[in-house]
Amino acid sequence: MSESSHPENFIPAMSAIAREAGALLMQYFHQGLKIEYKGDADLVTAADRASEALIRERVSKQFPSHDVMGEEQGLKDRGSEYRWYVDPLDGTTNFAHGYPVFAVSMALEHRSGDTETRIAGVVYDPTRDELFTAEKGRGAHLNGKLIHVSKMAQLKECLVATGFPSHKRHKNPNIFFYHQITLKTHGVRRAGSAALDLCNVACGRFDGFWEFNLNPWDTAAGVLLVEEAGGRVTRFDGSPFELNSRETLASNGLVHDALLHEFEEIFAGRGLEALPDPRVYQR
Repeated sequence: MSESSHPENFIPAMSAIAREAGALLMQYFHQGLKIEYKGDADLVTAADRASEALIRERVSKQFPSHDVMGEEQGLKDRGSEYRWYVDPLDGTTNFAHGYPVFAVSMALEHRSGDTETRIAGVVYDPTRDELFTAEKGRGAHLNGKLIHVSKMAQLKECLVATGFPSHKRHKNPNIFFYHQITLKTHGVRRAGSAALDLCNVACGRFDGFWEFNLNPWDTAAGVLLVEEAGGRVTRFDGSPFELNSRETLASNGLVHDALLHEFEEIFAGRGLEALPDPRVYQR
């Protein structure tokens, strides 16, 4: 029987690698680090590169035939039927400023013919020692305990999350969505780590999450976690999510159609509430 029939074969190894990378990140986090600016506010740190180098080294040693796509070094393509998607430090800006919300995210995809299936995913939050794991068809877990999405069915009672890009923010329309969805829900959070936002949907802390222009390594593990926890993930128009979609809308499933409706209205410019005028407020 092939490895791909048993994604649980990979979870212990992935978990160990994620924990090791997380411990490495914490060493840098506690000692402080030098921020390197590449472009406007694209923060790249020594910790980021060291974490990815560690992960690639471990994968290469344990699964030498596997391909790895990582944020820092891109894709090393050997034509393998297995591909890892690695974000060695999701939440770089938080990390660089000493804000303890960041994670290591890894997912494994199996290719058979034209079919690509993510079979296992791991996200590790080293500051809380929370390890999220998911296996295709076998559910999602947090530190070994089964997790499920929330049962919230009314959008107005939901706590949802979003994110903004660290650069080219002037070209991103998300502030309009942030404003409108804030008015239609109990609240919107913006914590700065898409991987952890997706994990928080999976375990029911958030009822939904959306973001523009995420990369495959940002979403590969988190989306699998949401789906295996009973949630739903699509593009903003409700069409199937793909790793290269650049649109991610995740929810507990119960409020997904309501969120899709709000997105349709916002994109069409219907019913938009005007932003409060600070000059009027000051008077």
